[in-house]
Amino acid sequence: MPLSELPQLDTDISQLREAVAEALADGGSRHLLRLTDEEIAVLDPDSLQECVAPTPRLAELSEQEREWTYVTALRSLVSREAVDVANIEELDALIRRTEGTPEADRPSDVDLDLRMTTEVSLALTLRRTAERALVAEQHTAGGTTHTVVYGHTPGLYLVERVTGGGLHMFSLAASAADAAEVVRLAVDPFEIADKDGPVRQLTPEQIATQDVGTRLSEVIDTSLVVGQVVRLADVPGPLLTTYATDREVWTVYVERPDAPAGIEARPVGPGTLGTMLQALLALPAPEAEE
Repeated sequence: MPLSELPQLDTDISQLREAVAEALADGGSRHLLRLTDEEIAVLDPDSLQECVAPTPRLAELSEQEREWTYVTALRSLVSREAVDVANIEELDALIRRTEGTPEADRPSDVDLDLRMTTEVSLALTLRRTAERALVAEQHTAGGTTHTVVYGHTPGLYLVERVTGGGLHMFSLAASAADAAEVVRLAVDPFEIADKDGPVRQLTPEQIATQDVGTRLSEVIDTSLVVGQVVRLADVPGPLLTTYATDREVWTVYVERPDAPAGIEARPVGPGTLGTMLQALLALPAPEAEE
């Protein structure tokens, strides 16, 4: 089933998930669309506080700069046919009348009659309705980027990659393995992970005092890419930290916050790294119907 043939997006969320998963089963994982911070603010302003994905570009703008940036974002959405504004002429007239007018004197009685494409509505709906999410932060000398994976069903994950400049790239993944591969490339972008090594058990005290052994200390000090991957759900989930040097990748896995044990450090190959990420993304089995 092509995405263009999905049912109305205001339908029951379980039916929507089933339909999208069916479409992915036919065609596999796929790119969905790209949106900027400003475009998301126009399309779904409440999500700026309610969704976990960051909006780094907006944090750099003053309130007045945001207002005019939003106008530009709306015009961009319309020109790309990502949305249709039925009263665009009325809005254009309002913009022309209010240019240079003090904010307090500007009229604000024009309602936006905005209709989104299926792809836009789908991305915004799925990022709001996931019961659990995986957030990965990639730290390099060039800045911080984020990958957020929203889990819906074993056959449906929404992946949102956010650049340091506030570009949001959405895709649909047909399995936890497909979604895990996106996250793996985020924390190991140069694909340095080579082979598995022995596991070292650590305690919270060792982590706090940085008494983690000579080899891991050297890896931490020489890391080119540091990844932090955490699962967000009702029950606090595991935390996986990755350290990628120019020769190897190490992971530090914390089973649960404040746990007295269950902290493991090891060098990993690409297969093990992908398996660990896939385990973090796995959804709980559905409850059996009575």
